Amino acid sequence: MPLLILTILLLVLLPGQPWAQAAPAPLTRIAFGSCADEEKPQPIWDAVLAYRPELFLFAGDNVYGDVRNGRTVPDEDLIDRLQESYTQASKLPGLMRVRTTIPSLATWDDHDYGKNDAGADFAGRREAQRLFLQFWDVPLSDPRHNRDGVYHAQTFGPEGQRVQVILLDTRFFRSPLKPTNERNAAGRERYIPDDDPAKTMLGAEQWQWLADRLREPAELRLIVSSIQVVAEGHGWERWGNFPRERQRLYDLVRETGANGVVFISGDRHIGGLYREMSGTPYPLVEITSSGLNQVFPGNREAGPNRLGAVYGAANFGTVDVDWWEGVVALSLRNEAGEVVRRTSVRLADLRASEPAR
Repeated sequence: MPLLILTILLLVLLPGQPWAQAAPAPLTRIAFGSCADEEKPQPIWDAVLAYRPELFLFAGDNVYGDVRNGRTVPDEDLIDRLQESYTQASKLPGLMRVRTTIPSLATWDDHDYGKNDAGADFAGRREAQRLFLQFWDVPLSDPRHNRDGVYHAQTFGPEGQRVQVILLDTRFFRSPLKPTNERNAAGRERYIPDDDPAKTMLGAEQWQWLADRLREPAELRLIVSSIQVVAEGHGWERWGNFPRERQRLYDLVRETGANGVVFISGDRHIGGLYREMSGTPYPLVEITSSGLNQVFPGNREAGPNRLGAVYGAANFGTVDVDWWEGVVALSLRNEAGEVVRRTSVRLADLRASEPAR
């Protein structure tokens, strides 16, 4: 029997053998979203399912544990209310269809961390972490069960078409923010930049972990930050509250040689696309999708590095990767699944320039 025919027969008849195992397929369709109040209808999941993503990223505020019937929950009831929120969310048919049919990863923001705008000063953070890991079915073997914080990373796809997803924890270790002295003033609504070198966004352990992850091989890296990274022009929570920490992040991308970085964020109850080219190793693009059902249609904030207008209705984000053209399309989609904002970037442009010789 000719060798070629014999080889084909072996592959068909013995599919469980090592030589018959297919290489992992590259990711080409990724969806994400944030800000989903479990007490309100969530019709957008039908559009998410119709998009047929290969991976869904929950970018934070996946439930609203510090709010009940539109009112802030007292501090002493926050953990009990967070448990109730997860129980209520587990009964939402659209959300559960996504969770049971699409591979997913998650991080948290303040409302599923346990308290609005909270950081390391939140007393219930470890109990909140336990509830988070329980709701998202994180295996007991996962290191998140034995350390502080819910940060996590995972890489998908074959060599040459690898997508690394890095989910940051911008809550557990974060230092207190500097309150504004002009509440509700444009650009200074709640907080103002704090240049204190002692302030941290991620904490020492997570910073070291991130440096190690950025040194791992990947062609596209989706860094999920619950709060906005490069966005400017507003005084709500963002990395710009700690300008030294944000520059440290940009410098770390450069120092580790981490090509292919794209930022994904939520939190704001609006959608938007952003690009930063100052102090960065290459143009850093951010797509903010918020919210799945929590929206702010009256937003009129400045956006000096925003690409176009904000989108103030319910939305989810998508990342479409054309590996063969080397192009990544970043889109915001409405409740019907229609693209309402879009930009694209070439993977070849997400590379630091070689130093002069």
